[in-house]
Amino acid sequence: MYDRNSLQPRTLPLARAAALAVVLTLSLAQGARAERVSPPPVPFDLKVDEGSEGFLVGHATGTQNYICLPQGLGFAWSLFTPEATLFNNDGKQLITHFFSPNPDPSEAGTIRAAWQSSRDTSTVWAKLKKASTDSQFVAEGAIPWLLLDEVGTQPGPTGGDTLGATHQIQRVNTVGGSAPPDGCAGATDVGKKAFVPYAADYFFYSNPNAQ
Repeated sequence: MYDRNSLQPRTLPLARAAALAVVLTLSLAQGARAERVSPPPVPFDLKVDEGSEGFLVGHATGTQNYICLPQGLGFAWSLFTPEATLFNNDGKQLITHFFSPNPDPSEAGTIRAAWQSSRDTSTVWAKLKKASTDSQFVAEGAIPWLLLDEVGTQPGPTGGDTLGATHQIQRVNTVGGSAPPDGCAGATDVGKKAFVPYAADYFFYSNPNAQ
């Protein structure tokens, strides 16, 4: 003979544990699906290389920073660096974007666009492959959409490698960021700077077939 009540303290925790396991399994499955990155619609020239797989997307807000310099027989705004932070869909900081020297020996310190992981400080440098101002995609007054090729990576100080697999990067869905239409017309303007707000989405791709 047994006491039914004496079994409840053991039975209920087991039932709760089983239910929790089911919830965690579903949550992990949903999380895995959420991590899959589908390429966005882009002009034909901005399509990534065959075999590329999206692994990360970040939503950037920041500024495109320009300086007025002599150019040819006149003067023009020249981009000297972007300053942006990339966030995930939940608003969590993912990456910082800027210009910096590429440490890869083949580039000999060439200044390139760089993206540094906020999680482990791994960094990727990339150079422009194609740009598009196709009005079917790019909003009026926005900076171009871009396709960039990786030209260097660096792990974080503790071996972090979030961005180490990057093969190509797309900049899409741009808003704002274009150089000012005026303010850089003469010698007295040389050295003036303009910090222009912008937003964009950056898609990061790996490619197992890349050399």
